[in-house]
Amino acid sequence: MVTLKGLTKEELFTAGHRLCAGCGEGTLARMTLKALRGPTVIVNATGCLEVASTIYPYTSWRTPWVHVAFENAAAVASGIEAAYKALAKRNAWDKHVDVIAFAGDGGTFDIGIQALSGALERGHDFLYICLDNEAYMNTGIQRSGATPHGAATTTSPAGTKIPGKPEFKKDLIKICIAHGIEYAATASPAYWNDCITKVRKGLEVEGPAVIHAFSPCVPGMRYDSEKSIELARLAVQSRYWPLYEVEKGRYKLNMKVVSPKPVVEFLKMQGRFRHLFQPQFQHEIDIIQQWVDENWKKITELCGES
Repeated sequence: MVTLKGLTKEELFTAGHRLCAGCGEGTLARMTLKALRGPTVIVNATGCLEVASTIYPYTSWRTPWVHVAFENAAAVASGIEAAYKALAKRNAWDKHVDVIAFAGDGGTFDIGIQALSGALERGHDFLYICLDNEAYMNTGIQRSGATPHGAATTTSPAGTKIPGKPEFKKDLIKICIAHGIEYAATASPAYWNDCITKVRKGLEVEGPAVIHAFSPCVPGMRYDSEKSIELARLAVQSRYWPLYEVEKGRYKLNMKVVSPKPVVEFLKMQGRFRHLFQPQFQHEIDIIQQWVDENWKKITELCGES
């Protein structure tokens, strides 16, 4: 784990942003910038973090920062990384610069998956962090490839026949490590040391690294704003969001949840799942629990933690 001596005392993501009270993205951004090891360029896809932290003429970023479109965060990060390499070859630059790309789940799982795949395949040296609030929250709470089964969004509404989104969440980590990258991990704002340690590991990798972080969203997930960290912790403790990493092809479980809480406790905190507690849809809770159990079993087996 990263010790306190390894963290910067300077606040590089500052107060004054317009993120919602309780937003996980601000917490995750601050944690990430605590782990910086030197000159860094931030690439930020369009989304809540970008919109709320850079309302002209103000900014919350005290690092070089670039706003890009929904779909091309990984491509722009690749270009910046390649540009510094080219400058170094011409002896026009003599410092290593870390490049970090932030994007939401919509800009990662769906719109940006092509650019991310290309960057990983080419082997660019940068860290990509997906801030997953499980829907297109910035544009009106539409479903994404990261939205879980049963969640109600504006494009997967719960009605009398359909209980929210019928499909299940993509497995982003498996997609990324299929490209042969050296490091990928999941993270949660409820476990700051684990999260910051993984950011530093991702930066130290020679090549691309990916972190998939759970990011509670008050208006989209519909819960009380003061309970964001409680929700993020419950996601881990219910095994809904396993904390693990894949380093050079080797899986490692970072949080052994021996006595998990039932996933219904995680679901009932959020208004987006409220309809599942109606009599006609309660069987969907069992389906979600089964998915959680099967996903945990797959991951623990890969980690050698059967």
